[in-house]
Amino acid sequence: MLWIAVPLGLLTGAVMGALGGGGAILTIPVLIYVVGMPPHDATTASLVIIGVSAAATAISHIRGGTARVPEAVILAAVGTIGTYAGSLASAAVAAPVLVVLLASLLAVVGALMLRQSSAVIEDLGSLIDGAAEGVADGADDGAVGGRHRPPPAHDRAGGHRVRRFGPVAAVGIGVGLLTGFFGVGGGFAIVPALTLVLGYPMRAAIGTSLLVIALNSATALGARVIQGVSLDWPLVGTFTLGAIVGGLIGGRLARRASPETLRRGFAMLLFLVAAYMLGSAVAHR
Repeated sequence: MLWIAVPLGLLTGAVMGALGGGGAILTIPVLIYVVGMPPHDATTASLVIIGVSAAATAISHIRGGTARVPEAVILAAVGTIGTYAGSLASAAVAAPVLVVLLASLLAVVGALMLRQSSAVIEDLGSLIDGAAEGVADGADDGAVGGRHRPPPAHDRAGGHRVRRFGPVAAVGIGVGLLTGFFGVGGGFAIVPALTLVLGYPMRAAIGTSLLVIALNSATALGARVIQGVSLDWPLVGTFTLGAIVGGLIGGRLARRASPETLRRGFAMLLFLVAAYMLGSAVAHR
């Protein structure tokens, strides 16, 4: 079974690289239905795979100055409450119930992707094109998609200050709950929250999101290790390496394909996987 971890890791990594998140949403069903892991083990393995993959990608954002480290640390620190609570709750839920809840989450994420505002999609497309050409001078000044808008106070260079602690705390705790309970990174929730709620440019939102995912995954994994876990580490490690390489491939794919097409296609895939998971859960009752 070890050999199959490479292509599966490439696939999930490509999703994260192309969309800036969503890899764990696909990773867990793959681990359950293709690899054959029990649901609880799959969510724990996902924390390792997505956490390491996100950390590897976040390093380049930190070096490039597009990951807001102070804000990411605050989001992850506040989210520790939700992460720990989610980990405890996940351990107390029966495996069939966890599968049904995860399938429901897939359907919700798919719907959110279909309903995502065209403005955010345009911003992501412009960001990808700009990165491909090495043109990012205006990103930190609020120039996204060829449209200049005044940046919020905390978006200015050197102004790493979080002015609205309430929304930040809500985002952090909510994403922490998702990470702890389902073993997902929560990039599908972090990026829209940072752009639409906190006013981040898309470039900074993606970089910061990846760092938050890495930190949250580490916290949730620590909580599960305390509870006791037993994983096939060679399989998980191979899957993780595949995901890292897949992330690089996904970045190239995103530069060639329409961001809207990628998101719509991924949303439909989530609906199909959710339907399969629900059908399997009902069939095995």
